[in-house]
Amino acid sequence: MKIKETVVVEGRDDTRAVRAAVDCLTLETHGYGIRPETWDLIAEASERTGIIIFTDPDHAGEQIRRRIKARFPDSREAFLPRDKATKDGDIGIENADPESIREALAKARSTGGREESGITMADLAGWGLCGREDSAARREALGARLGTGHANGKTLLRRLRAFGITAAEVEAALEDMDKEL
Repeated sequence: MKIKETVVVEGRDDTRAVRAAVDCLTLETHGYGIRPETWDLIAEASERTGIIIFTDPDHAGEQIRRRIKARFPDSREAFLPRDKATKDGDIGIENADPESIREALAKARSTGGREESGITMADLAGWGLCGREDSAARREALGARLGTGHANGKTLLRRLRAFGITAAEVEAALEDMDKEL
């Protein structure tokens, strides 16, 4: 699988794992303290090839993702489910198998140029994605299916809207999930 965009990851172990799974260029942020030179490289990659933000499914990864997305709103985002990125209690892209990385990158989404969907918090509650004991597990499974990543209710709502995911898409994914249970 070849990816034309540059994949922005956190560190060299992530680069190693991504390049073992797909043919692409990567850029490393080296954590949260992104240096000015790295910002320049990301800006150049954004202009030349476009970028896919692919950070670890943890708090630090989400903070880095938000910082990059704020500067490059047209970038695409890929999310790796936490269970696919965890090994011996450590969460990171470097722990994922190549197939999981390929699947996450294939589901990369962009918020640029899309109309926000009309999904509401009441819709999430009606679908059992918030307010129930099993809501976190349902959100995690939905995020893996739709490529929206690990999220609490508010974050899921924001991502569904920003990615232009329709209620019909959510309902179809939930129906498939419920069939598997």
